[in-house]
Amino acid sequence: MFRTALRNVLAHRARLLMTALAVVLGVAFAAGSLVFSQTRSGAAAEQAAAGYDRIAVNVGVDAAPDGGAPAGLDERLASRLARVPGVAHAANRIDGSAAVADRTGRLLGDGDSHRGSNYAPDGTVTHTDAAYRFTAGRGPTRDGEIALDAATAARGGYRVGDQVRVGTGQVARTYRLSGVFRSDGHRLTDGGTLTLFTTRTAQRLFATPGHVQSIELTATSGTAAHELLERVERLLPKGASAVTGATLGRIQANLASGDEDTMGQILLGFSLVALFVAAFLISNTFTMLIGRRTRELALLRLLGASGRQVRRILLAESVLVGSAASALGVAVGAGVAAALNQFLGTAAGPAGPLVLSPVTLLGTFLLGTATTVVGAWLPARRAMAIAPVTALTRSETPPPTTARSVRTAIGAVLTTIGVLVVVYGAVGTETDARTVIAWGTLFTVIGVLGLIPLLARPFVAALRPLLLRISPVQGVLATRNTTRDPRRTGATAAALTVALALATGLSVLGASASHYLERATTHDFTADYLVKPAVDSARLTPANTKAAASTPGTTVSGLTQSTAYRLGDRPAVLTGVNPTTVSRLLRYDLTSGSLDTLARGQIAVADYKAKEAGWHVGQTLPLRRDETSGQVTIGAIYRADPQSNLLPSITAADSLIAHYDKSPHTHVILVATDRTNAGASPTTYSALTHALGDDPALSVLDRRAVEAEYSGDIGDQLTLFYALLTMAALIAGLGVTNTLALSVLERQKEIGTLRAVGLARAQVTRMIRWEALIVGAFGATLGTSLGIFLGWALSHTLQDTVSGYTLVLPWTRLTTATALALTTTLLASLWPAHKASRIPITTATSAS
Repeated sequence: MFRTALRNVLAHRARLLMTALAVVLGVAFAAGSLVFSQTRSGAAAEQAAAGYDRIAVNVGVDAAPDGGAPAGLDERLASRLARVPGVAHAANRIDGSAAVADRTGRLLGDGDSHRGSNYAPDGTVTHTDAAYRFTAGRGPTRDGEIALDAATAARGGYRVGDQVRVGTGQVARTYRLSGVFRSDGHRLTDGGTLTLFTTRTAQRLFATPGHVQSIELTATSGTAAHELLERVERLLPKGASAVTGATLGRIQANLASGDEDTMGQILLGFSLVALFVAAFLISNTFTMLIGRRTRELALLRLLGASGRQVRRILLAESVLVGSAASALGVAVGAGVAAALNQFLGTAAGPAGPLVLSPVTLLGTFLLGTATTVVGAWLPARRAMAIAPVTALTRSETPPPTTARSVRTAIGAVLTTIGVLVVVYGAVGTETDARTVIAWGTLFTVIGVLGLIPLLARPFVAALRPLLLRISPVQGVLATRNTTRDPRRTGATAAALTVALALATGLSVLGASASHYLERATTHDFTADYLVKPAVDSARLTPANTKAAASTPGTTVSGLTQSTAYRLGDRPAVLTGVNPTTVSRLLRYDLTSGSLDTLARGQIAVADYKAKEAGWHVGQTLPLRRDETSGQVTIGAIYRADPQSNLLPSITAADSLIAHYDKSPHTHVILVATDRTNAGASPTTYSALTHALGDDPALSVLDRRAVEAEYSGDIGDQLTLFYALLTMAALIAGLGVTNTLALSVLERQKEIGTLRAVGLARAQVTRMIRWEALIVGAFGATLGTSLGIFLGWALSHTLQDTVSGYTLVLPWTRLTTATALALTTTLLASLWPAHKASRIPITTATSAS
């Protein structure tokens, strides 16, 4: 049986090429995703843990019981710990946030980590800090000096001796660059920046004089870390704790690898989708190949082979094709992962060694092989249902005129159940509605795939009048060819259906979320600029607001948040604004009252807050914060979204906030410019940033940047998802090519007859192309409809929990996706159409 299977595979290798290529792509996607994610996860873990092996014991501060900032450690503790037997050196560490400006004043670094720390040289002759390896210059020794990591210095074009502007949440200052260094991975993340100050400067910026945040202890040769830990713990004051460096390294490695594992799971999910789509191509190919070999299979059975033996031969063929293609796919995937790993490596976080796990490689190999075998099992089973004598009387299996009743019934039942479950999850009151929708989606997709052959005929019948008007001859022939075997047409369109359903569902969700975030942010934002902290330690102050207001031609108001209020019988957060300018900076859509009442000491309340509490305009409520109490009147109610990043739930004048809170937190500063003058322009931007002290720790965002700040991540994620779904679309295109090519091979006699009665080569080419376009239009229509339905269901669950979230259908994206699907199918038909037009009439008409 094995020899027979091998001979058959070699005999039909050209026909099986597309199937093998689909398996190669699917397995390469899966293997590459897993290898790449495991490699990046290992590299991230290694980078995060790098340097902790140098630390024997780390002494830190326990969290404050009230959740506030811990007091810190007395820096003299390091001197006492340095005298503990087994301690080679004790280094004080002080960390905070530091933003580095480039030569134009803009923030350097493309990551979220902008760190500052102290340079703590040891007491040896070299007088160096083991945590940093200098490539140029030296560490800072004077208060006016800093050192930068090598990647940041390169991005900013800085060299030793240059002046560098640094912001730390206090007043920005210009420092002299004393050196450039490389550091341990856990101190410097990819794309982030690290700035070193002297210990005294770091204490002033990030701690308090005489205090540090942690102490790193290195051990003498022969001293075990756990032994040193026991000695150190006996000397620690209350509020301090110690842990070994190895333990810290494991914790950081687990945290870092967890983020990479999430992306790996996403990639694996799309890999499974690609293999799922490839399964339709495999099943379709084997169906057509077995149909062409009915006489051969019948002869085998008449010569004594049992149906089970013939089925084993066919499955052995699928094993040979699947295993060979899967092995190649694993190799291609590993190669792609290696290339991506090197390409995505950075100076701050170099690419780690390629992780080739035997479990991953063997698992993806078996997955690809199993997919091929499963895809070939149903065609083999159907072939054995044909009696040998019947098979000998014809050269191929007759195509079914209708979809099988059992398959249709199962598909109809699953589709009905799935649709009902999805609708219930969308409109029901289930707390875990998304899980319900996920199960309903699974049933719906499986059911629709079962109904596709049944749906093909009415769809083609609906297109027939249009094709008759466009191309009377080729259009009629194309419609007859596609409805001749609805199961084949449906299997070919199924791949496009799955790919378009996913793309459409993601488009609907993405467009709805983007619209919601834009409305929740930029719809309320009528100013020209927004000023916000760029690093964690930066805090906006009333002085920043006054500085922004000093910019010529500007209207300014800070949004000053003050918490811990009791308004009526409810906890509340009040936001202070400049009552004379806020209407120019934020859009308040009033439902009752007037915003002018803010200047008279009254408050304005968002409609959802007022509805929840039963408040109305003119109502006077008791207001209390700590020991200060009073009364306040509601002067206006306005429409607002609870998820808005800018429009507050309760708005009050700055003077009212000042009465209750002496140190409120300024959330952001809003700035509008005189549009008759410079307006939002580079000149105004420069003037505003200069007024704010040229501080890189403060971000000045225009309207476009504000929109990108709050909604840009969704667009980036969708771009990634669309790129991943392209793999499924590519496999679907291969399915169209393979199906048409085998269809042309089956129909040589028919095509030759058409040529003999006068059909020109160009007309044959157009006929095949119309067949491809019909299949593409069918798959795109069904997939888009299914995707819109699923997108609606998921969006509906968000409408109940997120006020203001509405369903948005991105018609431009949907039209583009449909056009791309049709283009893919049209391109896939080029080679089969060319082959069909070149069939000699004499050879075709004599084909048996």
